[in-house]
Amino acid sequence: MWSFRQGIAGVLVLALASCQTPAAVATASALPGAQPTASGHGLAASSLDAHAAYAAIQAMQAGGNAVDGAVAASAMIGVTAPYTCGIGGGGFLLIYLARENHVVTLDHRETAPEAITPTAFLDSDGRPIPHSEQVTSGLSVGVPGLVRGWEMALSHYGRLTLADDLEPAIQVADEGFAVDATLAAETASNAGRFRAFTSTSDLFLAGDGALRAGSIFRNPDLANAYRLLARDGARAFYAGPIAQAIADTVQNPPLAPGARLRVRPGLMQLSDLTDYEALIRAPVVSRYRDVTVYGMDLPSSGGPTVALALNLLDGFDLASMSRPAALHRLIEAERLSFADRNAYMADPAFVQAPLGGLLSSAYAAERRQHIGERAAGGRVAPGDPSPFDDHGSVPFGPGRSAGREGTSTTHITVADGEGNVVAYTCTIEEIGGSGIAVPGYGFLLNNELTDFDDVPSGPNAPDGHKRPRSSMSPTLVFRDDQPLLALGSPGGPTIITTVLQVLVNVLDFGMDLPSAVAAPRLSQRNLAATAAEPALSSSPEGRSLEALGHHFINEGVLGAVTGIAFNADGSRTAVAEPRRLGGGAALVVEPPPPGCR
Repeated sequence: MWSFRQGIAGVLVLALASCQTPAAVATASALPGAQPTASGHGLAASSLDAHAAYAAIQAMQAGGNAVDGAVAASAMIGVTAPYTCGIGGGGFLLIYLARENHVVTLDHRETAPEAITPTAFLDSDGRPIPHSEQVTSGLSVGVPGLVRGWEMALSHYGRLTLADDLEPAIQVADEGFAVDATLAAETASNAGRFRAFTSTSDLFLAGDGALRAGSIFRNPDLANAYRLLARDGARAFYAGPIAQAIADTVQNPPLAPGARLRVRPGLMQLSDLTDYEALIRAPVVSRYRDVTVYGMDLPSSGGPTVALALNLLDGFDLASMSRPAALHRLIEAERLSFADRNAYMADPAFVQAPLGGLLSSAYAAERRQHIGERAAGGRVAPGDPSPFDDHGSVPFGPGRSAGREGTSTTHITVADGEGNVVAYTCTIEEIGGSGIAVPGYGFLLNNELTDFDDVPSGPNAPDGHKRPRSSMSPTLVFRDDQPLLALGSPGGPTIITTVLQVLVNVLDFGMDLPSAVAAPRLSQRNLAATAAEPALSSSPEGRSLEALGHHFINEGVLGAVTGIAFNADGSRTAVAEPRRLGGGAALVVEPPPPGCR
């Protein structure tokens, strides 16, 4: 086993291209200063969490590949950013295998327990259960998929063992780490519902009442849970004591005495965990300009919806237009794409989405006619892809307009020295998930089932074993069969528009990836108004768009990207947010000089 502390020293040594150990070796509670951009020819990782970026590099230095780096990083995030991703949740993993010149995807999205029915989120009067009661409940907890996804990724494509990749996270969970301002603020904003559960309060609100910036947080229960996984593999999570504890917690949330929240119990059984499977799926592949774009297929709507919008935009020469004219077409392409997303897309095991028609060039040409010189002025109807689809007519349901998905989640991007690349988005849904920690094991449970529509009709209605529709959009872009970009973002349904806008910034507006990530964003999800960050809506471009009939609202920060650009000279540029959500961490570690080990 290798240690996180020794690994940090190794990262610093290689980053300095020196064989000498630096005078000050960072401890788990004091990482070296993280930068949002790094370039070089070596191992690359970017994350919103600095500990995770270092863990990814260390896993690769220890003999692992990009898949090991991604697993090590996500395990670390469960310790150091536990409200965004953890073993109580799931994710989507997109992998480029350089030797095979092949892209694969791993779906380890959460599933609904078998006992969930299409009316599960309707109250006794037939009305939808209030969203606030869905969010903090056992009813909203899906069967976690993260650990099964790690197992599949490592057994098929990794080099190290799960025990190896968990080791740095175990060390940090034991020793502790310094709480940053983002984690402190998220704790404070969730303190009311965290106090409703004895397990969550004991874990995150002990002592002075909440994690404070600069304090040291330790999670020995999670360290022990990871040790069980290291020893026994995924079966420790899906068939052992952890599985039973999850089922018990979902069915009987550990309410604190005097808790005032109405917390509905869930329906998960031990058999739901035992039966859970991660799935290898083919990616969604589309062409845009002179590049090939790979995304995640259903039940994530991210890949198909990004492809839909790119197909629409491919008919316009955005680079030759004024910026307001180009952004107008981007907004309208998002509007049309989300209309189709909401109408047709859901778990392919339950719904035969007409992706052949939706993603055809002929359908894009027909839908493109709906993009006029002025804003559409509100919601638009979905199109009819059936004439362009091999399966013929496919009825669509009303669905629910996008906007209710949680804005938590995180994204990790990793590239190794052999050319393998991973784009990995993982989540527990809301910031803090369901708010319910599993007693004795140190992790929060997701509330992913809130991604189902409330209504019992339509493609994304809840059902037993069904995977709720997601917006996660891990993305790989190739030019001339060589990697060009790898990226992704958190942000609920704004993930799709964030990834799309970064792609347009690079491929059409000629920005480098750091500039494309830092640029102000907008997000139109077939709603009456377009969300826009103030730096865009208050700009001259924003005022020009308003003159075209666009209405803007401020929903706060839109997305939080991490990515890697692969440059023409063979170097890589790892990029994370410079400011959003406190900024992220990017590392590119050069190979050691000759004679160094």
